Amino acid sequence: MTYDVDAVRARFPALAEGAAHFDGPGGSQTPAAVADSVAGTLRSAVANRGSVTRAEARAEEIVVAARAAAADLVGGVAGGIVFGRSMTQLTYDVSRALAKEWGPGDEVVVSRLDHDANIRPWVHAAAASGATLRRADFDPATGVLSAADVEAVLSSRTRLVAVTAASNLLGSRPDVPAIAAAARAAGALTYVDGVHLTPHDVVDVAALGADFFACSPYKFLGPHLGLLHATPALLESVHPDRLAPMPDTVPERFELGTLPYELLAGTTAAIDFLAGLVGSTGTRRDRLIGSMTALEKHEAALLDRLDDGLASIPRVIRYGDPARRRTPTALFNIEGATPARMYRGLAERGVNAPAGTFYALECADRLGLGTAGAVRAGIAPYTTESEVDRLLTAVAELA
Repeated sequence: MTYDVDAVRARFPALAEGAAHFDGPGGSQTPAAVADSVAGTLRSAVANRGSVTRAEARAEEIVVAARAAAADLVGGVAGGIVFGRSMTQLTYDVSRALAKEWGPGDEVVVSRLDHDANIRPWVHAAAASGATLRRADFDPATGVLSAADVEAVLSSRTRLVAVTAASNLLGSRPDVPAIAAAARAAGALTYVDGVHLTPHDVVDVAALGADFFACSPYKFLGPHLGLLHATPALLESVHPDRLAPMPDTVPERFELGTLPYELLAGTTAAIDFLAGLVGSTGTRRDRLIGSMTALEKHEAALLDRLDDGLASIPRVIRYGDPARRRTPTALFNIEGATPARMYRGLAERGVNAPAGTFYALECADRLGLGTAGAVRAGIAPYTTESEVDRLLTAVAELA
């Protein structure tokens, strides 16, 4: 189906301010439907979940709806959806719970390509349990982490492999199904950071082989929240610390305190918005597949335009391999200019493309970027050809 970016943009009030937003990898702009859903929940009577009062029932309905929507988004099951304050918080919670069963002799594998939210929790969990931490390296010339890179550090003692589905810095996409298969053959679980992949492609947790899959609604047009998927059977085997009065049922045993009902309502609205991008038909999962397939094609064309434009500008240094499949993300610097200066210069021209390491500290270090990092330009559902050209013009002026 045809992707009508102008029709999509008309539903984002924030775009009226006039900036060209390439800052989506750090947090996308929000459509009116999501804001209305959050505000509508806050204006309604809501109480702790229950069935006696209408306020209790409304809270229960919001939670059930959000779990169903999130399951449709990732191709999972509603009973396997856990909500938390952020992906980082959820990853720390799961790492601490899993580490209760680890000890000296066990091993945990992380990748240098990852955001620190899928490295540091496992570093701390390994240290607390006495397990050994092993790091899978990637090719800094291409930005690619291969299955062989991970297999090189696997052993019969590996308990878990933590890997990103797409680098938040480079956009490069490891072969997660092959990595998960190798981990499974070694008897290990796979924890997949899907934060940077979920806004740009159809997610199917079973096809990925992800035992755990974590992502962030505020990266795919929703409110600031984190969500995690695992099968209910796997969640049943994990026992996080919790308050005594809390339910021990799955997935509730992982959700500390009262859930933010307004943010859950906003998450459902964001997923429904994605499902309606191109007017697909069928179930919500069917519509999501249709919409995300069309969106990926739209964003890929814009990424080609951006890559070609950057390649034509003298003194622009690009990172990663543009020929490799990746999310619509470009990482670059200008020879002789600091990333911070470029960031400010772009902002002065109405182009929001921030600079830094974006919490991918080990990845940035492997690329030789140090703490200054580079400029990251991310394409979103509301990005247009003219905005890409606006970015390229600004970069050429700065160069």
